[in-house]
Amino acid sequence: MPDKWVDWNKTTRSKDYRGSSSFATFMIIGPTCFFLGILFAMFPYDFPLLWTKEPITSAYMDQLEVHLKFVHQSPPLIARVLSIMVGVGFLGFFIKLFRASESNMLFDGASLVLYLIGVGVYVANIVKGLRLVSAGAWHRDDFDPTEVLGNNPQGEIVLGREDSLKVMAASNTILALVLVGVLVLQAGQWYAERKDDEEFEKLEKMDQTAAAAAAAAGPSSPTTEKNKKKQ
Repeated sequence: MPDKWVDWNKTTRSKDYRGSSSFATFMIIGPTCFFLGILFAMFPYDFPLLWTKEPITSAYMDQLEVHLKFVHQSPPLIARVLSIMVGVGFLGFFIKLFRASESNMLFDGASLVLYLIGVGVYVANIVKGLRLVSAGAWHRDDFDPTEVLGNNPQGEIVLGREDSLKVMAASNTILALVLVGVLVLQAGQWYAERKDDEEFEKLEKMDQTAAAAAAAAGPSSPTTEKNKKKQ
């Protein structure tokens, strides 16, 4: 990898190293936990769609659809807060990866890839599903699951209501797993730094012990020097 992206001389004990205790790490962990909290709040709605074998009633889907409409049609401030939180996470990654060390590239680089996957799932599946729910696409008299919306040659096929809601629930689960992966990698970075510190302290103690032993032995006495010369 080019040296302009990675500082190979930087270690976990360098002054400009941005590790697990840096503020940039909290800029990553904060938004990640924030989004996990939102997904946890959605779990009671997603559970009957994915994790039970009981038949799904139309009353439940109506309730879920009302909830999703309420979420999508919330005031613009809510969407702006979500966008700001996503941006804060990206900013934290960019700070940690500027002149990154090998540790940063390993843990923070992998975390950034997972974060990008999560944003992609959110934009491609969840936002699209919320727009369909808010538009009431399944309640039109002329709705056909094979219909191509917008008369666009590159338009998208709209699934039925139950299938679309299941796709959204599965996307929430995938997004939660991806975000948990980000937290695991950040925790792995903290653990690796801790082991490096322990190894450094161990080597430092060994050096101090060797220096103390050498100092205790002291210089050779004059009598010893004379005996060495005679020999």
